[in-house]
Amino acid sequence: MRPKNAGPHTAQARQDDMALTRDFKQTVRDRAQADAGFRAAMLSEAIELLLAGEVQTGRAILRDFINATIGFPELGKKSGLSSKSLMRMFGPGGNPRADNLFTVIRLLQEETGVQIAVKAA
Repeated sequence: MRPKNAGPHTAQARQDDMALTRDFKQTVRDRAQADAGFRAAMLSEAIELLLAGEVQTGRAILRDFINATIGFPELGKKSGLSSKSLMRMFGPGGNPRADNLFTVIRLLQEETGVQIAVKAA
């Protein structure tokens, strides 16, 4: 529990926030590994956000999906791209080229068994 005098910039507040973030990431990873429906929803949401122009949020969810499933080192081996390049592509300032983005989405579908289909509205 955060002390009453712990503002957002105190060491205690940062420590509390970091612990929550680590727990959250582990929770997402555990759920994605155990629940095919959750994996499908994550990948679908990421792609829908990208298509809707919410690129930063879509990339963030794809990054979480990669971390929770195949991982960047394995994705790098499968894609022929370095894991560091992939992490930069899907990081906050990333800007993946379309060919790299679609290669990653194809590999994620193959590796996780999640298949995404696009329908005209």
